[in-house]
Amino acid sequence: MTWDDPRLARLRRLISAALTPPPGAGRITLALLAGVVCQGLFALAVLSMVVAMFFGMSKSFGAVPYPWAILANVVLILQFPLLHSFLLSKRGMGLLAKIVPGPHGGTLATTTYATIASIQLFALFTLWTPSGIVWWRAEGAAFYAICTAYAASWLLLLKASFDAGAEVQSGALGWMSLLGKIKVKFPDMPTQGLFRVIRQPIYVAFALTLWTVPVWTPDQLALAVSYTAYCLLAPRLKEKRFEARYGDEFRRYRDRTPYVLPGTKTGSRT
Repeated sequence: MTWDDPRLARLRRLISAALTPPPGAGRITLALLAGVVCQGLFALAVLSMVVAMFFGMSKSFGAVPYPWAILANVVLILQFPLLHSFLLSKRGMGLLAKIVPGPHGGTLATTTYATIASIQLFALFTLWTPSGIVWWRAEGAAFYAICTAYAASWLLLLKASFDAGAEVQSGALGWMSLLGKIKVKFPDMPTQGLFRVIRQPIYVAFALTLWTVPVWTPDQLALAVSYTAYCLLAPRLKEKRFEARYGDEFRRYRDRTPYVLPGTKTGSRT
């Protein structure tokens, strides 16, 4: 049997075909890898939030000595809203499309955004340095009542996220679009479910999780006050983007739906 034997040539072709990845294999691998990383970090971030706030931010892994711990904790509080808001700007969105090199960075932008946000939240709730001061800890019937309210707040946040489009909120939109080889298509402007009652149910639900905890410390109060302010102010920027994107459709929705409190006067300033 010589090197030019047809049987050897056929064998070489079979081996070559077996070692050559099918068309789109790189895209599929990238999509699945991005999905595993994004959804894994998203789950860790949510878990760290639920646990850390349940204990009033009194249990975490931060160990910065005081008084430097105060500065470190302030940085941890500020880093999320500042970077989170910047990445939603025109310049930030352009940067997001470039973080993943290659032709798929734009498609994965929403996944990249959610991945970064998850890392930020995970850092906040795991690297916080507790003050060691506990003002109040619920006991007896009060403990069960507050735990019920805490769980209800998280369920409300989950419901609001689904109403807004779970694939967008969790970062799945990007990697699922890449996996399916389809153009990224954002869901329609949310107006159903909790969005029929108020315009910003996600922010309101998150604010409720901050205040329905069974343990109160200076740490939890600092977090609750600062992030409640963020939940009241940040949606203004979001609504400007919505107005630019949806125009009259959003303005009509805004005119008939209260901002954060059901039953209050509607309009752009409420």
